[in-house]
Amino acid sequence: MSHVLVLNSGSSSIKYQLLDMGKGAPVASGVVERIGEGQSVLTHKVPGDAPGAPARKHERREACPDHEAGLKAVLDAFTTAGPDLDGIELAAVGHRVVHGGARFGGAVLVDDEVEHAIEELAPLAPLHNPANLAGIQGARKAFPNVPQVAVFDTAFHQTLPPAAYTYAVPAPWRTEHKVRRYGFHGTSHAYVSRRAAAILGQDPADTNVIVLHLGNGASATAIEGGRSVETSMGLTPLEGLVMGTRSGDVDPSLHAYLARNGGMSAAEVDTALNKQSGVLALAGANDMREVWRMVDEGDEGARLAVDVYCHRLRKYIGAYYAVLGRVDALVFTAGVGENDERVRAGAVTGLDRLGLRIDPAKNESLERGTDQVISPDGAEIPVMVIPTNEELEIAVQSLDLLNR
Repeated sequence: MSHVLVLNSGSSSIKYQLLDMGKGAPVASGVVERIGEGQSVLTHKVPGDAPGAPARKHERREACPDHEAGLKAVLDAFTTAGPDLDGIELAAVGHRVVHGGARFGGAVLVDDEVEHAIEELAPLAPLHNPANLAGIQGARKAFPNVPQVAVFDTAFHQTLPPAAYTYAVPAPWRTEHKVRRYGFHGTSHAYVSRRAAAILGQDPADTNVIVLHLGNGASATAIEGGRSVETSMGLTPLEGLVMGTRSGDVDPSLHAYLARNGGMSAAEVDTALNKQSGVLALAGANDMREVWRMVDEGDEGARLAVDVYCHRLRKYIGAYYAVLGRVDALVFTAGVGENDERVRAGAVTGLDRLGLRIDPAKNESLERGTDQVISPDGAEIPVMVIPTNEELEIAVQSLDLLNR
C-alpha cells in the first residue's frame, strides 16, 4: 500500500493529489472549484504515458452544492479518467487542516474527537477549518476502512519558544481566548527547509534556514536545526509580510481609529485588511505579473506596491538573521517566490554585508520547477529557489504517522 490520496478542502474548492509514495510522484491530481456556487468546475489531470508527454486532462461541469458532492465528483473523475481507485489499495487519505491551535503539534489519525477539536478551533480560522472538516467528513464516508490523517498548517510552528509566540496582552486573552502567535504554511516550510539541508549536504538538525513562502498569501520563517523558532504570521494569517490582498503588519490601534474616525465596524475593517489590502490596495491588482506590467508602463501605484512588498521582505530577512545568529541558506518558494525573479532580486538588495547576494544570470535563467541555487559561486550564504510540495509533505507525514 504505497498510495496516499491528499485532499486540500478550501471554502469553495477541493484540491487533490493521488501520490505513489514508492516513486514519490503524483499519479493524478486535480481541483473542484466553485463548490456551492451553482455550476462547479472539475479539472482532473493524469501524467502522460511517456516522460515529457503532456498530461491527459479531464474536465467536468456540474452543480456541487457542498463538499460531499464535490468529493463524489472527484471519485467519479478517477473512475472515468483514471486511475481507478477500486484497483488501488490506499494506505491513507491525508488532509490539510489550517488551524490546529496549540493542541496539535504533528499529524494525527482522525477520529470523532479530532473532528470535534477541529470544529472547536474554527473561530481561529473561520474560512478554513469548517471547509477542512467538511472534506474530512466526506472522505470518512467515502473511505470508511482507510486511515484518515490530519496534517495542520500550524503544527510545524509548535516549536516556537514562548518569547516568540507570546503576545504582551492581558492574561485572560492568552488563557481563555488562546491569543498567541500560531504561524501558518507549516507544511511548506517543513518540506522546503529539509530540501535546503539536502542540497547543502547537511543534516536538517544542523542547518539554519530562512524560508520565504511567497504566494498570494506569504510568510517568512526562521528555522533553526529543523525547528521553527520564529514566523511572520500570527494568531491569523493576516500578520507579517505584505500579501496579495492582506495588509500584513499594521498598527494594532487601526481598528479603533477607523471606528472613531471612519464609522467602520470591526468586521468591516477585518474584511478590508484581509481582502482589500496588500498589493491589491496599492497597485489595483494582486497578480504580480500584472503589477510588474504596470510598473513597466510607469504606474506609480504599482511601483509603490513592489517597493513596499520588497521592503517588508528585507526587514524580515534581517530580523530573522538576528534571531538565528547563523544562516546557512535563504530560500524562496511558492508561486511568487519560485517564478518572480524581480521580487527575489528586490528582496536581497542591499543585504550584501549579510552575505546575501543573487547572481543576475542565474536568477533570470531559472529552470522552473527545479531546485536551484541563484547566489554567485562561492557566496557566503547560498540563496536558493525550491519549489514547494505541500501535498507530498502531507503524504510523507501521513505515512510516517502510520509507520509509528
